[in-house]
Amino acid sequence: MVVYIKTQGARIIKEGRHLLVKKGDATYNTLFTYKLSQIVIFGNVEITHRALAQLMHFEIDTVFLTQNGRYLGRIASPEARNVFLRKRQYELLGDQDFGLRMARAIVSGKLANMATILMRIKRTRDDALSGPKAHAIQDLLKPIQEADNLNSIRGYEGRGSAIYFDAFPSGFIENMGFVRRIRRPPTDPVNSILSLLYTFLMNRVYAAVRVAGLDPYPGFLHTLDYGRYSLVLDLMEEFRTIIADTLALSLFNLKILKKEDFYVETPDSGEDFHQTREERITDVTQDPIGRISGTPDDSECFDLPDQRMEEEGAQQARPTVKYPVKLHADGFQRVIEAFEKKLTTRFFYPPADRQLTYADTLIFQAEHFRKVIEGEAVVYQPVLLK
Repeated sequence: MVVYIKTQGARIIKEGRHLLVKKGDATYNTLFTYKLSQIVIFGNVEITHRALAQLMHFEIDTVFLTQNGRYLGRIASPEARNVFLRKRQYELLGDQDFGLRMARAIVSGKLANMATILMRIKRTRDDALSGPKAHAIQDLLKPIQEADNLNSIRGYEGRGSAIYFDAFPSGFIENMGFVRRIRRPPTDPVNSILSLLYTFLMNRVYAAVRVAGLDPYPGFLHTLDYGRYSLVLDLMEEFRTIIADTLALSLFNLKILKKEDFYVETPDSGEDFHQTREERITDVTQDPIGRISGTPDDSECFDLPDQRMEEEGAQQARPTVKYPVKLHADGFQRVIEAFEKKLTTRFFYPPADRQLTYADTLIFQAEHFRKVIEGEAVVYQPVLLK
């Protein structure tokens, strides 16, 4: 169970065997630690020493974000005890052939999912641009398999991402001012939501990597850097489109989010994130473009950390031109609920030969990666949209 705590000025205290989220004399939530897998805390929320000790005792991943969803840090469980697995991870960093195979698999899966989304947009929106762009991305898959160095593979990924975001705006029913991917600062509602969803996704992939007993730092596609979770970024790539991009389409096309849910943060503006009433969330699986799995005929912060999370195909906006666009508190709550709802959606997962939720699939993919590291599987197989 993942809990998001957004009430500004709240305190998390320990009472007996559980935790309370309080503000003044009011109790906003009761948290049973044996049920928790992760707590995500936004902004000005305090944790008492006894509560913090309880979280660490139960090894609950505790993530700290700014009030608007920017990643700050985390309190994580102790390092995995399997030192031999971690040793193997670092040994493979020097195996060029292994690194190339892994990078090819990751990028091929990411681009294949991007092409699938664009084909959905073509069919659903009858868009003339999306089809050719999807084919252009598909044309990159063969040279990726023939690439003999990581820089070439990364170059193809960057090219594919640029092509994808050229056509991605066509998927939105209403023009939200989105013309390209801009990370920092996000200057339109769509970019704000994409960055927020990528942050949420990164936290869930990180947790999955730790569940699998892997070290989150040594990756193969993303370069090694001080403090960068390169493995988390690697395993996140295939899910960006599957989870975050499709959910962004659903949030806007189903009118869960509208222009009035956003504001421009100017130097003299501010936003008081407060506790809001529970709102019923539209079923995001009903959007024919942003659907979670299957084909149209089936029945089935807002930013990432500066030096740790690098995203291909995204541009930095010039802060002198536009101020960041951010989400009001009510809309923020709807995004969180929709994200968690999406992760509970089931689809057929071939490696397990059964229906799984996307939340479970994140863990299964991390465990699949571990099997590749340990030599039980020959090649990493990303999850692909159908």
